[in-house]
Amino acid sequence: MEMIRQFKALSDPTRLRLLNILNEVELNVNEIVSIVDMIQSGVSRHLKILLESGLLSSRKQGSFIYYSANQTSENRTLIQYVCSKARTDEICTLDLEKARQSIVIRKNRTRRFFSTVAPQWDRLKKEVLGEFDLNRVLRDEIGRSLIVADLGCGTGEMLAVLSRESTDNRAEKFIGVDSSPEMLEQARIRLSASDSIDLRLGELENLPMRDREVDGVILSMVLFHIFEPQKAIAEVFRVLKPGGLFLLADFKKHDHENIRDIIGGVWLGFTRPQIEKWFRSVGFDIQKFQEFQVEHDLCIYQFSAQKRMDG
Repeated sequence: MEMIRQFKALSDPTRLRLLNILNEVELNVNEIVSIVDMIQSGVSRHLKILLESGLLSSRKQGSFIYYSANQTSENRTLIQYVCSKARTDEICTLDLEKARQSIVIRKNRTRRFFSTVAPQWDRLKKEVLGEFDLNRVLRDEIGRSLIVADLGCGTGEMLAVLSRESTDNRAEKFIGVDSSPEMLEQARIRLSASDSIDLRLGELENLPMRDREVDGVILSMVLFHIFEPQKAIAEVFRVLKPGGLFLLADFKKHDHENIRDIIGGVWLGFTRPQIEKWFRSVGFDIQKFQEFQVEHDLCIYQFSAQKRMDG
């Protein structure tokens, strides 16, 4: 029985520690080894037992395998109970502090990447998108939203397109958010003539925005840079007004690791069911889906979703 396998898996203190860590963050084996201070073979053996019990799930991303708690409807209550008890243990508390530091280290690598490429970012994006005008697609989809946020706005290219056409009653205010000061500096130079744009520095997993502040949100070619995409999507839901529109554009899952050399990223795209699951889990209703072929044999997914009126 699956329940017996799960209880056996949880009978070992190390496996309890691992489940507690991976219920908080998704990590690869190297990161886990550095947190629990064990040899890799031992960690791998414990992970295998937790996987076979159904308490963990894994995904392959490039040359790495990432692990996380398998929060299914059947497992959720047990995992939450076990982890709530583990958090009272001093070692488990220290584990979580180290795990969060691993995420900080990852984010710092991403920041360094963007600080380096900011002046060339528009050219690098064009190398991947080619002649495909993604900004025009999103501009047409956003419609007449009055207050629009472009999250991960980068150098302000999308905001420039939107603000030029605001006289067509498309919007009256724009908010741009990015975690890279260097990217925002490029955006300020590009958008200096516009007084309807508010640029803000902040993480997409913890937006510097009020609840229900905007009517529309654009997240264009950004999600694959975010370590915890579901948290960013939950933040989008928070800042949108009920009935608000969320436009997401990102890579379809691929195996072209060389793309990272051009525009970085921590995910090699996403599957359609993966994104749809994240949307529905927070309260978005998907209205429209499109797919576009671009350079390097890559494909762009574009989702249009609405925040439920009772959200």
